[in-house]
Amino acid sequence: MADVSTGLGTGRASVGAVLDFAWTAGEFTATDVMAATSLTRSTAIDAIETLLGAEVLRELPNARVAGSYRSGRPARRFALSPELGVVVGIDAGDTHIAVTVADPLDRTLVHHRVEVDQRQSATARRASIIENLDAALLESGIAHDRVLALCVGVAAPVDRDGVSPPHPDGFWERTNPGLAEALRDRAPVVEIKNDAQLAAIAEGAEGAASGCRDYVALLSSERYGGGVVVDGHVLHGAHGGVGEGVVFDHIVGVGSAIGLPHSVQDAARAVVAEGAASGDGALGRLVAAERIDPRLVLTLAASGDADALLVAERVGAVLARIVGVLGSMYDPARVVVCGAVAESIEPVLAAARRILPEELHLPAPEILASALGAEVVSVGAVATARRAARERTVPLLAEQRLSLLA
Repeated sequence: MADVSTGLGTGRASVGAVLDFAWTAGEFTATDVMAATSLTRSTAIDAIETLLGAEVLRELPNARVAGSYRSGRPARRFALSPELGVVVGIDAGDTHIAVTVADPLDRTLVHHRVEVDQRQSATARRASIIENLDAALLESGIAHDRVLALCVGVAAPVDRDGVSPPHPDGFWERTNPGLAEALRDRAPVVEIKNDAQLAAIAEGAEGAASGCRDYVALLSSERYGGGVVVDGHVLHGAHGGVGEGVVFDHIVGVGSAIGLPHSVQDAARAVVAEGAASGDGALGRLVAAERIDPRLVLTLAASGDADALLVAERVGAVLARIVGVLGSMYDPARVVVCGAVAESIEPVLAAARRILPEELHLPAPEILASALGAEVVSVGAVATARRAARERTVPLLAEQRLSLLA
């Protein structure tokens, strides 16, 4: 359990214990609190009454009213108040902005996603993020002052203050255009995070790495980036750069940090240009198109098309080299390939699994495809905002309300 008692001031440990229990309990009684926290009945009831007075908890209709009463005095039942507020997660990608408004527990209220021009200036990007945040809140009918915590994922390293370091081409500054400062008044807690780190949080919370303490979420879109978890902790680094994909520019057999979609396109063009695949076949016709859809290439491979399988083998060999580097550096039990392309990536993973044992001396990590699709960063952003609300905002809110009642 998270320790929220520190946010409730000295002498309020029992209130903090009840509040912490309430986050995962759903509906509960004083007896449930006693069993989970080792508080005495009188202490548990006093803490519950305190949180009711602060309007952090609400009392539910008793068992007689709810229809489940059998005999004896019905137990009082409680839950977190639905009026606490909301959390917001934003996936500010290269080509899209996705805003999710959710309750602090488990329900999504609005998911608002738009495509954006990746060439837009830093000023235009910042304005677009704020505009879409406002539009999502308006759609949900939630006032700005009810946002408990906000988390934004960006395709750049981010330090602990929410600031990205300078990039030789200015890319990181455009991707994260002063968002910590621009959004600081939008919620009591505002966090700016690297998108791959949020993907790792998502995979650990409800994805392919659930229950695993050592894994890498390999986010593959325009470029590769890795969210690294070791011993159950997301690794960060001085500038938020752990897992930054530029290392792959210098790896023989990889040569570039471009993501899987681009690798599939390049490999498809290469096998046709070299004559290894027929220009008249299904793959050749895709290559002849103005834009190659990598998912169609992978779908062909999954259907057994020999030319497309050759593409999958080549991309799988590159992926095996990448996973081999990650395996040697971080010794993960799993590597989860994330992003929109993950839903069709199995032929590439099958090839990578065959090759991987040759790429490192340690036991090869399991390579899995994410089931969270294009929304993996959004899922991680919401999970991070919920944790901030639970551990920081709501305990402080309770403290403020209790102080007014004192």
